[in-house]
Amino acid sequence: MPNLGDRLMRTGSALLCLALLGGGLPSAAQAQGPRPEDISSIDGITRAVYEAISGPAGAPRDWARFRPLFHPGARLIPTGRQNGAGVATSLTVEEFITRATPGMEGQGFFEREIGRVAERYGNIVHFMSAYDSRRTAEDPAPFQRGVNSFQLFWDGSRWWIVTIFWEAETPNNPIPERLLRAP
Repeated sequence: MPNLGDRLMRTGSALLCLALLGGGLPSAAQAQGPRPEDISSIDGITRAVYEAISGPAGAPRDWARFRPLFHPGARLIPTGRQNGAGVATSLTVEEFITRATPGMEGQGFFEREIGRVAERYGNIVHFMSAYDSRRTAEDPAPFQRGVNSFQLFWDGSRWWIVTIFWEAETPNNPIPERLLRAP
């Protein structure tokens, strides 16, 4: 029986079905540092996530751009249903990359933000980012939609992603209109 992560990727329930960096030693990409335009604003870091995970079948994803967006210990958390119950799987960035790469690169994967609602208090931001996912950038309709819940931290000089937590849209759980507002 396939594990939950494999099922989520096959059904399109995984974001960014989205991606995340976890604890451990910094990667080479982190040592080199992130692109300033990717971490200087909420719009920039959001755009960087969606662009880094998107691309045609057979093309590698931009994990070197993706990794330094995340705070050490950050998590990516896909949700779904298993045996009728809700489940959530907490992944480090590297675990997400390992699980997501075959599906994203094998079938093509383009994800874009279609709406956002944000709240900020001091140095923390939470926002719900509605998305749609397509196999090619030209597909007339998405194969999946859903909502990514981002939690960000401002350290005084840059934004960090602490968590991306997501759920795919279903007929019984459509994306609310209020989350489809332009970012």
